[in-house]
Amino acid sequence: MNIIAKVDKTGIPAEEIEALRPQAGQALDRLWSGNEPMTGWVTLPVTRNEKELQTIQEIAEIIKDEAELLVVIGIGGSYMGAKAAIEALPKAASGIEVRFMGNNLCTDYYFETLGAIKEKNTILCVISKSGNTMEVRTAFEVVKPIMVEKYGSVAEASKRILAITDEETGTLRSEATEFGYSTLPVPGNVGGRYSIATPVGLLPMAVSGIDIIEFLDGARDCANAAEWDHDLVDYAIARHLLEKQGKVVEVFALCHSRLAYLGEWMKQLFGESEGKEGKGLMPTSLMYSTDLHSMGQYMQEGRQIFMETLMIVDEPSVSIEIPGGPQKGKTVADINAAMIGGVTKAHLQAGIPIAEIHIPKLDTRNFGQLIYFLETTCAITAMLNGVNPFDQPGVEAYKREMHSLLD
Repeated sequence: MNIIAKVDKTGIPAEEIEALRPQAGQALDRLWSGNEPMTGWVTLPVTRNEKELQTIQEIAEIIKDEAELLVVIGIGGSYMGAKAAIEALPKAASGIEVRFMGNNLCTDYYFETLGAIKEKNTILCVISKSGNTMEVRTAFEVVKPIMVEKYGSVAEASKRILAITDEETGTLRSEATEFGYSTLPVPGNVGGRYSIATPVGLLPMAVSGIDIIEFLDGARDCANAAEWDHDLVDYAIARHLLEKQGKVVEVFALCHSRLAYLGEWMKQLFGESEGKEGKGLMPTSLMYSTDLHSMGQYMQEGRQIFMETLMIVDEPSVSIEIPGGPQKGKTVADINAAMIGGVTKAHLQAGIPIAEIHIPKLDTRNFGQLIYFLETTCAITAMLNGVNPFDQPGVEAYKREMHSLLD
């Protein structure tokens, strides 16, 4: 296990963390028990379906052979994990472009993506357990006639549509059966924000050129790690205790530009899992050092309602030396490390508790470890807070009001 979590700068006494380890261990046992609803993601990296993985890889190869562009229509967990991975990770030369649609209702974004579909040989992948999510349904209904016009008939367009949906029920499943779309399953016991290791995340990743077996091997490394009994689980405990102390916001400080969309994925994971019953740290993400020249002022001298989690990639993929000036001979990575050290000292002096998550190198296996680690620590913190990590009743409120206005 390569991912390292450090909580020694959070200001929480070691004995307080030690005291909660048995309770956190019980939460971890609940996740692995198989008795808790929507915890199918927990064992996926260990007891993975090799036949399904082979099917995903075969479909990905067909898509790469037949298309220049894969358009993934989905929202929330149906696209965020895959997009985060695609932005973060190295990809094989055989991969093709992957675009995402159905995650917003911006007309200009629709227009731009429709232009790409008209221009490039395209396959659609629509992801929805039910098929009724408004943003997804709207995008799909707009794109389908474009595909029919481009490929000459409903039958020909249908050959270029893949549905990742419920195995048995739902509007999208019925439509896939009627029109003959290829399909992959959304597991019934895995919620969207925990679905990256299912076909929901793996298929777009594979099409982009990411080695999904290496990704799953990384997740398995974390699932099997003995450290869950000790230091890694301490991050979940520290988050819980800092909220109890009155911290309101968790700033995920991303110290590598390729982690930008991981920050978006984390906002959904932590916000939707923990933000219930008046509880939960509000997750937000900042990019360092970019945002130190804007939000850094608030962090340093604004209301101290924060805890901060530094997401640090220890080893750069390349080394770039500075050829002149006062920092001649140093590398850009040296400057970045000094920035992180300076931020840590300044923010500690300002009273901000700091946790650190260290990723040795931003590669596919380590990214798999990181994703599984974040999912599990999030679920443990929610359980320590006494809320269900796997539902999202508050999300339905805006949907009801939106449907009311449309009706």
